[in-house]
Order: sequence, then C-alpha cells, then structure tokens
Amino acid sequence: MPKVAVLTGAGISAESGIPTFRGKDGLWKRFKPEELATPEAFFRNPKLVWEWYDYRRQLIARAEPNEGHKILARMERELPDFTLITQNVDGLHQKAGSEKVIELHGNIWKVRCLSCGAEYYDYRAPLPEIPPRCKHCGGLVRPGVVWFGEPLPPEALEQAFNAARESDYFIVVGTSAVVYPAAQLPFVAKEYGATVIEVNPEETPVTRIADLSLREKASTGLKKVYEMLKEHAQG
Repeated sequence: MPKVAVLTGAGISAESGIPTFRGKDGLWKRFKPEELATPEAFFRNPKLVWEWYDYRRQLIARAEPNEGHKILARMERELPDFTLITQNVDGLHQKAGSEKVIELHGNIWKVRCLSCGAEYYDYRAPLPEIPPRCKHCGGLVRPGVVWFGEPLPPEALEQAFNAARESDYFIVVGTSAVVYPAAQLPFVAKEYGATVIEVNPEETPVTRIADLSLREKASTGLKKVYEMLKEHAQG
C-alpha cells in the first residue's frame, strides 16, 4: 500500500463557505493582516483582534465539512499509512471524521492563557465576553493560532517534514503555496521521490513540479485522486 501525505490550505474550506485569505474574495483584501494577526496587534488592541476572531469563529461554527473533507477522512480510514497536514485553523477536517491531523497553524477553537499558560478548546460562538478571560485564572487569553512573525509548532513541523520525505504520493489541495515553511513540503516530497499531485483551480508555485495538476475545486479533484489511489492499491 502506498504511503500518502496530504497538505491542505484554505481552498478546501472555501467550498464550505469559509473565505480564503488570498483568493479574489479573500479576507486579507478587506483587512490588513499586520493589524489583526500579529502579537504586536494583539497587545496593542486585544479587543479589536478578538472581535475579528469572534467573527471568524461564528462563520466557521455555521460551516459544515464538504465532500473534500469527507474524502480525506475516508482515505485515513482506508489507507494504513496516511498523513493529513493542514494550514487551516477551522477544525473542519476533524468535524468530517479525520482523527490524526497535523495542524501547522494551530486551531481557532483553542485558546491560550497569557497568565497561567493553560490551553483548552472554547467552542462558544459568539463569545459572551470580548476579550475572553481564562476559565482557570481569569487572565487574558489569545487565540491558539500561529500569527505572522511566530514560529510554527516544532513537533507539528517535524511530523510534516517526515511525512513529506517518506511519502509515495504527496497531494497538495487548495493552498496558494506561498506561506513558508509549509510551502516547502511538496518540494521536499518531490526531492525524496514522491509523486506530487496538485488540486487547485489556479496555478501555484507547486504546479511546475507536480506530476499531475488538476485545475479543479477540492471536492471534485480529490474524488479523482481517491479513485486513482484505490486503483494503485488494488493493482
């Protein structure tokens, strides 16, 4: 059975009604990231930053996993060696049934206390109080996501690069492939001999190294990839 690793970006969740950051309707077109998604922005105005995250959490709370998310959950169940790596923070992969998800950029439902260091999930949307306070000590909490200028979680990053190096197939779905170090993963997989498959309606930096590039939305493209992998496993 082939070893399969998948990297997903905002494009897979766009079909669930969650705006992408860099597409033509992306959230970054209306907001400057340096005003909302940096530690400096948070310490300057935690209420403004939390208002934006509360808005995003409410959007995500209403969203349901789409067929693309469900196909990946099915792959995890059916393939003995399968790794799902995501740049998304929405938790829709888990909602679809994926259990082993490497979250490179954190999770929007997780909060971290700046006073006592506690980390926990808070699924309330909308939040009753902005900015929210720690349920343990009453201190100020921040979203459990990776902001601009912050390093990615070392353990998640190590797992992702190991999966890229060991994969037979590396599938890149709905990511602009411009945010590093995540954008490096398909290139590492290619260097180590993997077949790289891209599913994206638009060209990206990955397109030039992809063995197969499907110009389709995530759900339809992944359906074709899934059928292809099943044929490979049976053949």
